[in-house]
Amino acid sequence: MVLKNRLSLILLFIFITTPILAQEIFIPSFTLSGIEFTISAEAIADSVKNVDIIFSSGDYDEVIKCNVVKGRIDNKIILEKSGTYSVHSNTLNFASTSIRIIPGWLSLIPPLLAILMALIFRQVVVSLLAGIYIGAIFIFDYDPFSAILRLIDTFVVNTLIDHDHMVIMLFTLLFGGVIGLISRNGGAAGISKVIMKLARKSRSGMISTWLMGIAIFFDDYSNALIVGNMMRPITDKLRISREKLAYIVDSTSAPIASLFIISSWIGFEVGLIDDGLKTIGSSENSYAVFIQTIPYRFYPIAALLFVFITSFMQRDFGAMFKAESRARIKGEVYQPDAVIDEFEDEEGLIYDGDKSKWFNGVIPILVIIIGTIVGLAYTGIKSLEARGITEYGMQDIIGGADSFSALLWASFFACIIAIIMSVAQKILSFEESMNAFLKGVKSMMFACIILTLAWSIGSVTSEMQTADYLISILSEALNPRFLPVIVFIICAAISFATGTSYGTMAIVIPIIIPLADKMSIISHLSDTDSILILHGVISSVLAGSVFGDHCSPISDTTILSSMASRCNHIDHVRTQLPYAIIVGIFCMLLGDIPTAFGLSPYIALVLIITSLVGFLYFFGKKVPDEELSDLN
Repeated sequence: MVLKNRLSLILLFIFITTPILAQEIFIPSFTLSGIEFTISAEAIADSVKNVDIIFSSGDYDEVIKCNVVKGRIDNKIILEKSGTYSVHSNTLNFASTSIRIIPGWLSLIPPLLAILMALIFRQVVVSLLAGIYIGAIFIFDYDPFSAILRLIDTFVVNTLIDHDHMVIMLFTLLFGGVIGLISRNGGAAGISKVIMKLARKSRSGMISTWLMGIAIFFDDYSNALIVGNMMRPITDKLRISREKLAYIVDSTSAPIASLFIISSWIGFEVGLIDDGLKTIGSSENSYAVFIQTIPYRFYPIAALLFVFITSFMQRDFGAMFKAESRARIKGEVYQPDAVIDEFEDEEGLIYDGDKSKWFNGVIPILVIIIGTIVGLAYTGIKSLEARGITEYGMQDIIGGADSFSALLWASFFACIIAIIMSVAQKILSFEESMNAFLKGVKSMMFACIILTLAWSIGSVTSEMQTADYLISILSEALNPRFLPVIVFIICAAISFATGTSYGTMAIVIPIIIPLADKMSIISHLSDTDSILILHGVISSVLAGSVFGDHCSPISDTTILSSMASRCNHIDHVRTQLPYAIIVGIFCMLLGDIPTAFGLSPYIALVLIITSLVGFLYFFGKKVPDEELSDLN
């Protein structure tokens, strides 16, 4: 009996003094001071209700009391002091581990450095690489050599081995191939020639140019080159100023390419949106989100419509009115002393042969559009049926669709169709068709490089919790409903200063999507309002990037529009800038702000367009319309 009691006491002593075994403790290796993170552990005895986790850094110890529920810890904690902490416990037995805490403000440096370098050097690739590199230095224990290795073998490689990323890049390259083919086989020129027949007087000439800009929706570069070069002789004959031609070309090229459901921009935009949605754990279909944001992209929509309004009303203001009056009255389509940069079109880009047929451009594009729709329906229905859902609507189908596969299939078939049409009509040989295809693919390589680096810097900002730190600063000071208009202004400023919409989207989207999501949660917005804000900030990034790119004198599309229209570049910027600013102001006041509070985007668009018509009526002047005897 005594022996039995002694044995019991020994066992009790062993139980009390032996640490409770835990299979593993889960804790991040790196986080920010003042930012919440999760610590968890499993396989803890049911009798244990509380466990102390000790974080030791030098002479400083911080004891965190964690609750044990059903044999596991799952606590969110915050450490305010930066440093490297060893993590241990007096009650849990787990392998030695550690966590690095760095000051929160360091998480802002990678994106800010990318923006600053882009502003100074105007080299987006170098700027993004610098942002990724400095982030890698912070993440990998301030080791510059390890950081440069991790930049390539971790951030860039992980981006490239992602299935969805590769599908988006392949679609972008294939779409470039389609553009190369329909530019070389005369399809795009054929579309232009059909529309050119509508140009009879100055009003119809401007509207025809506008229609052509909308018809060449598939690529902004091709749009500017084709429309500017093909319409210039006609607009000169109709005494439309080169400044007005450049404005129409510039105001249709990027805006329509950024908006349309099938264009050279879509892979880039959808790819960034998809990566952003993944960071917040959203199950939304990125292509569906892209489509849902279109009505909220007020600037590109209003910019397109304002071209039509000024053309139809034949009213202008400021420097544009003076340019138009000079052209109509004196017949001087550009300033007599203007210096116009010479521009040599790339060989074969502007096809002007006798086989330029509109259907050679329309059919491959229709294959992409119809093929994408069919692909979305097919993959969406298959997905729903696999989950046992038998009753569904169009929104359910799109939500469950594999949009990346649909885009990929459609663009691949379009390439095949375009090659067959070119060879069958003896417009191009098979070898020439392949060269045109490869030239188009090559034109998209820069977009793919930017996209890769954008995904990479997104991984850096996600790992460094940049959005979390911004939220800790802004959550109490900023109403999330003002995020869309603030984001529009920020993106417009960055894009204007850098001259690139792609670079702006690449830098901002990885930060702004998690920022909008978490600020909505902190503000206790409903699911509907949270989605509204999320879609609002995405549309503001896309619209603000186009606005800045549209206005910037160093933007590639702005320069291209000047050159293709044979307009002095400074004259183009000087006459276009007031128009863009007026449209941007109305879009912010009547679009971005009220829709964030629940106003329908369609009502907002009506208000914006009505206001622009009223502004032009009261502040614009009727352009003189002299009798042009040389046209009769």
